[in-house]
Amino acid sequence: LSAVRSGLLHELSIAESVVRIASRQADGRRVMKVQMKVGYLRQVVPSALTFGFGLLAEGTPVEGAELEMEQIPAVGKCRLCGVESLLVDFPLQCGGCGSFDLEILEGEELMVESLELEEA
Repeated sequence: LSAVRSGLLHELSIAESVVRIASRQADGRRVMKVQMKVGYLRQVVPSALTFGFGLLAEGTPVEGAELEMEQIPAVGKCRLCGVESLLVDFPLQCGGCGSFDLEILEGEELMVESLELEEA
């Protein structure tokens, strides 16, 4: 239960930031859609983030907005052999030589990419 609660708190914290950012950028207009990029390594549960977003958006310019998330896969480049690999399992390791010495190229994103606002 504590792991579930901890995970939900993670998504609620992210949702709170997204609602705050969207509300500030909306400048008094109603937000219709929020588009985000969420990297695989951020370990975000989309359904929990969507739930938290809807809950925290109530009473703000973001209330009723659609939350659209683009999942970004994890990609790393091996510092030993130079191979770029899709990273799907933990521990993260090179698909070429098996090394754990990787530079993460993608998969750590967590950003509001764009907002769709109601016409003024």
